[in-house]
Amino acid sequence: MAYFSNFVHSKLISKKDRKMKPPLPSSSSAVLRKARLSPYLFTLLAFIVFVAILYGEDFMCIFGQLEPIPGRPISRPVKKREKLPFAVGKTEEGCDMFSGRWVRDELTRPHYDESECPYIQPQLTCQEHGRPDREYQKWRWQPHACDLPSFNATLMLETLRGKRMMFVGDSLNRGQYVSMICLLHRLLPKDGKSMKTYNNDALTVFRAKDYNATIEFYWAPFLLESNSDNAIVHRISDRIVRKGSINKHGKHWKGVDILVFNSYLWWMTGLEMKILKGSFEDEEKEIMVVSTEDAYRMAMRTLLRWVRKNMDRKKTRVFFTSMSPTHAKSIDWAGEPGENCYNQTTLIEDPNYWGSDSRKSIMKVIGEVFSKSKFPITFLNITQLSSYRKDAHTSIYKKQWNPLTPEQLANPVSYADCVHWCLPGLQDTWNELLFAKLFYP
Repeated sequence: MAYFSNFVHSKLISKKDRKMKPPLPSSSSAVLRKARLSPYLFTLLAFIVFVAILYGEDFMCIFGQLEPIPGRPISRPVKKREKLPFAVGKTEEGCDMFSGRWVRDELTRPHYDESECPYIQPQLTCQEHGRPDREYQKWRWQPHACDLPSFNATLMLETLRGKRMMFVGDSLNRGQYVSMICLLHRLLPKDGKSMKTYNNDALTVFRAKDYNATIEFYWAPFLLESNSDNAIVHRISDRIVRKGSINKHGKHWKGVDILVFNSYLWWMTGLEMKILKGSFEDEEKEIMVVSTEDAYRMAMRTLLRWVRKNMDRKKTRVFFTSMSPTHAKSIDWAGEPGENCYNQTTLIEDPNYWGSDSRKSIMKVIGEVFSKSKFPITFLNITQLSSYRKDAHTSIYKKQWNPLTPEQLANPVSYADCVHWCLPGLQDTWNELLFAKLFYP
């Protein structure tokens, strides 16, 4: 301030002098003007330095060079979350659709009757194959903090008008695919729908003719090329996956608008997997053995690269369904030793239950890889909610492809299928969650 007062005083004196003294030569006037400008510049520079010292760290924080000073709030521009394709709303704040409980519901469940959906494979028609109860059909998933939106078949079909939806994976994903068709087909006239298979049954296409829409299933249990790619004959104990070979299957997924992937069960052959580095056509095959987790990580990274390269984030959606649990060991839920899902008609009530067959290490791989994805992939976390449903498996109530031996018939536990699920049933809930995440992400 003292400097500022002296500066003003000197200005007053110089003004007075101009009245008393004759003008100086022009060259002297230029020198004087330069001298008079310097205090202005000095004051401006001093002010800039003062502000830089006082607020410099805040400026640098804004430009992302430093963390903000503790205790001093910095206002940052908030990046608007991009709207995902097909979204008509959003999930309410704090709602985790996958955390909840099963509620008995005899009014709205099941969504359809087994006999009125002709598309269910005989491996999943439990009533037709003698299951005596229907209790497994009467449960509704209730999230803790919100409600699931009701499945709207009309909205789903209108959304699919002129589009393709495809489920890619193993027989569990095929079950979810069939469930989706059962949820939709009643709205279509008999001559307005068809189902055909192609590529030696690797591709199944359900067509809603009036909507020019298809819902498809593509068999690829590992997503990558493998020695288990035959959709009919694939029961191979020594499974081999070819590294980086997703394009063999991926060429059939191009142009799809909504993709739903799964891949888990077929990786669970042990702690290690065989990976082929060359081609299955090579006479001498170079095969390496890696941990199942490393092999799975390789496949998921390859999948993400394919998605990033081939899918349009502004027009398409990609989903990934988590691992489907099995119920092969009754000791997991404190049941009688030597039992499994056979003859189970009640749910597991322990909210923290996690079966020994569900490997958390695989879930961690999914979380690790997908968290780095540049393309938005919606994760359908059906593992925990399905773990409670030891009652919902097909068990012995399915078509048996091979004649049962007298020993098997005497011990149904020995041939009970504790992997797949009856329809209608649990997998309809998976599609309710898919519906919710598609329209209300």
